[in-house]
Amino acid sequence: MRNLLLASTFLMTLPALVAAGPFDDLARIDVLPGWRTASGDHIAGLRITLQPGWKTYWRAPGDAGIPPQFSFAGSPNIDSITPHWPTPQVFDQNGMRSIGYHDTVIVPITIGSRDAAGPLQVSGQLSIGVCEEICIPVSLEFEALLPATNDRDGAIAAAMIDQPLSAEEANVGNVTCAIAPIDDGLRVTATMEMDSAGAREVVVVEAGDPSVWVSEAQVTRQGGQLTASVDMVNYDGTAFALDRSAVRITVLGSDQAVDIHGCSAG
Repeated sequence: MRNLLLASTFLMTLPALVAAGPFDDLARIDVLPGWRTASGDHIAGLRITLQPGWKTYWRAPGDAGIPPQFSFAGSPNIDSITPHWPTPQVFDQNGMRSIGYHDTVIVPITIGSRDAAGPLQVSGQLSIGVCEEICIPVSLEFEALLPATNDRDGAIAAAMIDQPLSAEEANVGNVTCAIAPIDDGLRVTATMEMDSAGAREVVVVEAGDPSVWVSEAQVTRQGGQLTASVDMVNYDGTAFALDRSAVRITVLGSDQAVDIHGCSAG
């Protein structure tokens, strides 16, 4: 029953959705060619440009957002592609929270290939939600030849820097995840020993499994200890085991953002 309620709640909380059709000009994508690293990886960038007043979403968009989806199926000679999402903003939307970007965002990507000596052909598609008062699904196709150059692109480099601090960089201490069963899933309470990230700390918890829905976190702070509690439920309503090492916790504050990978038993 809970999975049906989850589905209906999700649909009700999304902004009004319309077909893309004539709205495709609300977003544009450009490939920034980037540079080849000493290890043979290639750093490129996908620049998404939105019409004024519109926004798009981070990898974990919140209950009012639409998660972006990449496809690189048309990219030969490429073994792996890893996106690096810049620090997002938190938006309040019709009483709900969403997380993402407005105007323009550059998403750096690290590309691993079987042959790092020559140019790399990259092509694919990015499906995103673009929202103002309504939300519109947009599919953006891209294709580029990436030269084997060592010349760094300042815009990509800046986007690489504009990412949450690691737990080590932010001097985060112990991070624990206490797990308790609920009727149809798990309640996970993450406790982090860390300094304040600034006013209005927002915590996003990801299960590390796309088939698991995670609720908005209830956040409290007592001195140097930050606590976030979420419910996790499998979309198909079945039982699941949580791998604490796969849990990802992002703390977004007015002063800084922190990206924490994994937690221990609490």
